[in-house]
Amino acid sequence: MDFIQTYAWIFWLGLILLFVIIEMFTLEFTFLMLAVGSVAGLASGLLGTPWYLQVVIAAVLSVLLILLLRPPLLRRLKRGADPARSNVDALLGLDGVVLSTVTALAGQVKLANGDTWTARLAPGVTVTDLVRGERVEVAAIDGATALVAPSQSKEPIV
Repeated sequence: MDFIQTYAWIFWLGLILLFVIIEMFTLEFTFLMLAVGSVAGLASGLLGTPWYLQVVIAAVLSVLLILLLRPPLLRRLKRGADPARSNVDALLGLDGVVLSTVTALAGQVKLANGDTWTARLAPGVTVTDLVRGERVEVAAIDGATALVAPSQSKEPIV
């Protein structure tokens, strides 16, 4: 037991280093909180606290930081995120016009953003075909195919 007490600081330094390296790859603040808890364990060990109390101190502080400090840090980090939808998310709900008849198997539509997509009817759509010139709305994207449904909108597509 005297050996553990004497060399506990090496254990704490190793843990701190490990947690900081993992945090650099995950960027989610969990391992940062564990690293700070480990710093508290190291500090208490340097002040002469027995090794088992060092572990308790590190664990309690880590849990408190994860529960109390991590959520506001994550909210603050995500506050400046770009609210604009992108990629597939930007296509969902987008209006379009049928270029060639859309069936459950095939078709082609031109979306409001100017892109031309292969298309087919979305699951659950009751109509059998959408003919050229009909307005549609993108319900989902399946690979490179837009799953579309008849649009309820009457506004012209720009």
